Amino acid sequence: MSNLSPVEDAEPCVSEPSSSPIVEGLPGRLTDVAGLPIRRLLPRSQRRLVGPWCFLDSYGPLTFASGKPMDVAPHPHIGLQTVSWLLEGEVVHNDSLGLQGTAGHGVLNLMTAGRGIAHAEETAPQNTGRLRGLQLWVALPGASRETAPAFEQHRGLPVMRREGGRATVLLGELGGVRSPARAFSPIVGADVAGEPDRQLVLPLAPDFEHALVPLQGGCRLDGAPLAIDTLYYLGCGRPELVLEGDAQGFRAFLLGGAPFGETIRMWWNFVARTPEEIVAARDDWEAGRRFGTVAAYAGPRIPAPALKARPVARP
Repeated sequence: MSNLSPVEDAEPCVSEPSSSPIVEGLPGRLTDVAGLPIRRLLPRSQRRLVGPWCFLDSYGPLTFASGKPMDVAPHPHIGLQTVSWLLEGEVVHNDSLGLQGTAGHGVLNLMTAGRGIAHAEETAPQNTGRLRGLQLWVALPGASRETAPAFEQHRGLPVMRREGGRATVLLGELGGVRSPARAFSPIVGADVAGEPDRQLVLPLAPDFEHALVPLQGGCRLDGAPLAIDTLYYLGCGRPELVLEGDAQGFRAFLLGGAPFGETIRMWWNFVARTPEEIVAARDDWEAGRRFGTVAAYAGPRIPAPALKARPVARP
């Protein structure tokens, strides 16, 4: 998904992990992507990164009888992985490698941008008329950010079953259950489902920082109720996460990872280290270089927004 509301200049994003467990609630900020209402949870001024996770949008639930509520035209990415995860509905991915993948409930679309790729995402022609999902980005570490672009799709992801619920592991590892999806940093991303009126205890890696985003139903953390589409930053040092479902049960997304030891710069759809990298990527997109063409998309691509700051030439 494209970030259609970037600031004019590249934002430095610094990892600022809490060394001890905390609960810091950050309600989603309402914005939109191509007319689709979303709640932006990362990055925020109060919290830029959770492990290598640097971007998180939650959208839906929507019901529709016609049209394409998801219609994000071709746009470029560098230096990150995109994670597309649907709770309801269908979204078609097309990219400049000529690859296509229709994501639905339980299907992970994972794109590694590396040195540069373009893609588009739109509602599938044959659809259920419902849409609810997450779009996340993972910052690639410096040693991997020039890797070749790639796309992979995973069905039947591994599930960790515990008394009171389960967790589907999208990326990384949780409680000894490991996802087959490619990861470049120590990380975890899991879809957590809690049963009605039951307690669910999830094992965590204490050296990771974690956050939890409730998505459906109702749950409590350490006895306190949690709000839907709010990012609860949990800090480091937790050996486990104790959640209690209400009469409906709940659905939530758990994200985390080892604190990211690099300062990144984010602008539009780019994750870089220097202003020069961002300027070069923007210029390449505008000139039709590097990123290729998303031939399967019927329509124009998204032009790059204005970039205020440009690097000063060095002698």
